[in-house]
Amino acid sequence: MNNLMTRAALAIPALLLSMPAWAEDAVPKIDSGDTAWMLTSTALVLMMTVPGLALFYAGMVRKKNILATMMQSFMITCLITVVWMVAGYSLAFTNGSAYIGDFSRVMLAGFGANWDKPFILGAGTENAVTQTVPESVFMMFQMTFAIITPCLIAGAFADRMKFSAMCIFMVAWSLLVYSPIAHWVWSATGFLAAGVFGLPGAADFAGGTVVHINAGIAGLVCCLVLGKRVGYGHDNMAPYNLSLAVIGASLLWVGWFGFNAGSAVAANGRAGMAMAVTQIATAAAALAWTFAEWIHKGKPSVLGAISGAVAGLVAITPASGFVLPGSALIIGLVAGVVCFWSATSLKSMLGYDDSLDAFGVHGVGGIVGALLTGVFAFGPFTADKDHPLGVSIGSLAQFEAQVVAVLVTIIWSGVMTFIILKIVDAIVGLRVTEEEEREGLDVVLHGERLG
Repeated sequence: MNNLMTRAALAIPALLLSMPAWAEDAVPKIDSGDTAWMLTSTALVLMMTVPGLALFYAGMVRKKNILATMMQSFMITCLITVVWMVAGYSLAFTNGSAYIGDFSRVMLAGFGANWDKPFILGAGTENAVTQTVPESVFMMFQMTFAIITPCLIAGAFADRMKFSAMCIFMVAWSLLVYSPIAHWVWSATGFLAAGVFGLPGAADFAGGTVVHINAGIAGLVCCLVLGKRVGYGHDNMAPYNLSLAVIGASLLWVGWFGFNAGSAVAANGRAGMAMAVTQIATAAAALAWTFAEWIHKGKPSVLGAISGAVAGLVAITPASGFVLPGSALIIGLVAGVVCFWSATSLKSMLGYDDSLDAFGVHGVGGIVGALLTGVFAFGPFTADKDHPLGVSIGSLAQFEAQVVAVLVTIIWSGVMTFIILKIVDAIVGLRVTEEEEREGLDVVLHGERLG
């Protein structure tokens, strides 16, 4: 007994000495594996815009507009990089209010003091989340989302907007439309993230509302305000080089793993599942579009196959971190058929000229994905029955929350896009002349010609 007491007494100092080490281990640290994955994801998402989207869109326009179309993606990348650094990031991801962030990160103020520390999203709030990556990496990852979203809009007004008008519009749209919606859905204090009308927070893992519905609705408003292309409905407007579009779509597919799996902000099981369901939904949507077109038109087209793949990527985006493979298969199949219908029958019925189907694929696909997220996430169809914030919810409540988020996004994006377009039109004019449009934007706007 004495021996036992002596050993216990000797062990006490050792235990006391080890306590500071335990406390130190409890302090969050930057995880090198998570950081490496997020650096890779950031590069993948940037690749989606340049060269991915640039090639995808350029391959679907006429020869006389290929360079101008690629220039739009490239220049928007440059513009939004600076806009995000100056104010966009601060408005989207600082605490501020429920509706907009504050100015504490304007010009990325404070980054020098915290460059080697983990980033705490919503520091000081009850919903604060500690990320195991530095804020510089989080900011850059989110920058690539802010870049590609306005680039998607350009597909709706391809072939007819002035370059000067496009530049002014994209800067204003990023600050007045994208940053507020990103704050509502993804920040710690956003009202859609917190939930309204007693509903749970909106579930948008990687951008169904923030990116795709937002861009798709803006694209629809743009093509309605600008009007149809000269010769639309009777001139030959077939894609000049579909091989470019296939390469672009393929780069989008590969880059989308950074888009969706990267939104876990960690190299973990959620990222792995997001990657798996992204692949499954994309393949399913491409098959669904292809077979729907085959039945409807008698032949499966290359353009249809790649459009279907993009529709699947869009639709799985909001659900990617929350659903299992079986649900992803259903989401992909539904998105492929619905987006095929919207890009062909719906567009024909309503008579709008959405040049590259920005609304038909991104707007409609985003709505399909956001609503089906409410059906399959956090309910009986998934193993992940609890909300990431720890709130146990049912599928019906989540579906209602998704409906609210979709409607809010549609209204804000649609109204603000219309207002911005009208202001830009009054300042510099929106559209090139009929003669300039017939000659082609490559020569008229940039003084260059392909080949």
